[in-house]
This record gives sequence, C-alpha cells and structure tokens, in this order.
Amino acid sequence: MKRILIAEDDRISQRLAKTVVESLGYAAFVSPNGKHAYDALKAENGFDLLITDIMMPEMDGRQLIQTLRGDSELRDLPVIIMSAVVGIGDIASLLQLGASRFLAKPLVQEDLEESIARCLNLDN
Repeated sequence: MKRILIAEDDRISQRLAKTVVESLGYAAFVSPNGKHAYDALKAENGFDLLITDIMMPEMDGRQLIQTLRGDSELRDLPVIIMSAVVGIGDIASLLQLGASRFLAKPLVQEDLEESIARCLNLDN
C-alpha cells in the first residue's frame, strides 16, 4: 500500500487531504508542520509522496522542499504543494525548487486525486 505524508497545520485542509488519500486506498499520515514532516520522512523512508502546505510553523513548505532536494535519500520523493499562494511567480519558483505539482487552496477533490495519481505513476 502506498504511504502518503500530509504536512499541513490547518485542520480542515488536513482532514480533506487525508480523506481523499484514504478514499483512493492509500495510507495517510499527517504532520502539523514542515519540521515534523522532515523528521518523519528521515525516521522512516517508506513514504511514496509528500503533500505539503507552504505556510506552516517551524519549517515552511519552501524550506521543506529545499531540505528534501538537498537530501540524497529524499531528493526524488514526489511533492505536491497546496497553498493559497497563487501568483504565477510563486508557483514557478516552487516548481523550480523541486515541487512536482501545485494545487491552489481551497482544494478541489478531483484535482488532488489527479495530482496524486500522476505523482505516484512517475516511478512506473
């Protein structure tokens, strides 16, 4: 079973993402911030995908992506960014940092499902 980590501090977004992940038959794990997510990824390198917000306490999504892409064990992990930041320049810079996909908040279930499917099929 695919394992997906969701790094999100907003409970409503956490719940929606977790519900979508589980409805697709995957195991969902939630981290309240980027630091916690990175620690979870390092402790158990068994995750297939990271879904992360940008605006979070302790380590934001941008710092999390930079840290992952600089880590030889995690640099290829697919990352979906979900954020209310929707400026074209912001999206482009996140993708250049190494995000696999970008989704605007509020999340649309079908868009999240499609992004998860695309990211998990990158390895096939």
